[in-house]
Amino acid sequence: MAFIDRIEECRRFDPADYRPFTVGAARVGSVRHAFAARLKDFPGVFEVAADGVRLDPRLADFETRTRAVADALESLRAKGEIPGWRDEPYPVAESFSAPALMTMERAAVPLFGVRGYGVHMNGVVGAGAGLRMWVAKRSLSKPTGPGKLDQLVAGGQPAGVALADNLVKECAEEAAIPADLARRAVPIGTVSYLTERPEGLRHDVLFNYDLELPESFRPHNADGEVESFHLWPIDEVIATVRDTDRFKFNCALVAIDFLIRRGLIAPDHPDYVALTGGLHQ
Repeated sequence: MAFIDRIEECRRFDPADYRPFTVGAARVGSVRHAFAARLKDFPGVFEVAADGVRLDPRLADFETRTRAVADALESLRAKGEIPGWRDEPYPVAESFSAPALMTMERAAVPLFGVRGYGVHMNGVVGAGAGLRMWVAKRSLSKPTGPGKLDQLVAGGQPAGVALADNLVKECAEEAAIPADLARRAVPIGTVSYLTERPEGLRHDVLFNYDLELPESFRPHNADGEVESFHLWPIDEVIATVRDTDRFKFNCALVAIDFLIRRGLIAPDHPDYVALTGGLHQ
């Protein structure tokens, strides 16, 4: 195994298996052909054709779109076709900065291939040869990646919440990081990917942060989403990301990004160009 295997895991997508999902003139996602067939059960909400799935144009504003899609998704949920329901509304838009055309239940976002967003934070202690990183082990009850390794703090980006405010909230819930400390986190860029997963098509952008933590800090979880925390020497992080699949698929990308930025994956690494390019899809 190698770092590049983590990248390849996040680029498994065959466009021939999908058709576009559009709202008005905007393409906002991609729907598997089999799921498109299921959406024929909801005339007046979805127009299903061989060349795409369109939201009914009579649903002409944010509220009516959101309500109609929510009713359809609730019906699919009742039939067990949308596992891992979160009760978290996610924005559906052409881009992060574009106005939301509607919102959609988070668990359904991959079924429509809608671009999702999240915040991930590397919590680090020390520097140089003494650099260590806090690693979280996800709860076995999580709907995605149960038991996998994760950043110290990570969460989805819901509708109507600023990135900085969401990060502070996630820091409190996931690791009991006080707000004044959480606000010191430094935004350092994004990673993005497009890949097929069991839950659907993940087409996501993660906003990444680094936070330097004091030696005395000890995280503890408040929302039941983390089983345990571990403070690892950076060499253990490197080996685990490179040689195993213990990190959740997208968390491995965030870790690779960190290692590149800190010079721990050097420019003369044989896969350096592929790694740096592969973090943005």
